[in-house]
Amino acid sequence: MSNTLSNMLPLGTKAPFFLLKDTNSNDYFSFDTIKREKGTLIVFICNHCPFVHHVIDEIVMIANDYRVQGIGVAAISSNDILRYPEDSPELMTEFALRNRMDFPYLYDAQQEAARAYNATCTPDFFLFDANDQLVYRGQLDDSRPGNAIPVSGNDLRNAIDAIIYNRAISENQKPSLGCNIKWKLNP
Repeated sequence: MSNTLSNMLPLGTKAPFFLLKDTNSNDYFSFDTIKREKGTLIVFICNHCPFVHHVIDEIVMIANDYRVQGIGVAAISSNDILRYPEDSPELMTEFALRNRMDFPYLYDAQQEAARAYNATCTPDFFLFDANDQLVYRGQLDDSRPGNAIPVSGNDLRNAIDAIIYNRAISENQKPSLGCNIKWKLNP
């Protein structure tokens, strides 16, 4: 497990385009097909990361809580499956089923989405407003595997509430911490 901080893509960045296959439905999704009227949450995760395992239940609860309030949600895995076969699309499908992920879990085979979002770790969170502008990037909350702080999702939930209820979002945002994205050796 390599502790890696997120890169903190600049606030105001327009949501980068992607077109990726969903390992749950085998359909292709783009940012435009994921987005909803209030905003969109893109989360970079993978199957094997202990940081993801630590927070996956909260990620699923956030998706379920906010989807009905006009927030689109998708997860993306960008890891190199040749070196990390536990992150293969087939196992992504199993992971999604086991964790009751009722939102797209997209496979970024060419790692282009991860590069476009400047994602560096799993989990890495990117919240866009109704105009597809980045308003939050960073951590879910202060909980980490082994630090005894309960998972609450407070940081991300506060940001989502702010866009739903038209409140200001602080620009003082803490980076996410997780396993590094497993980049291909020869992209």
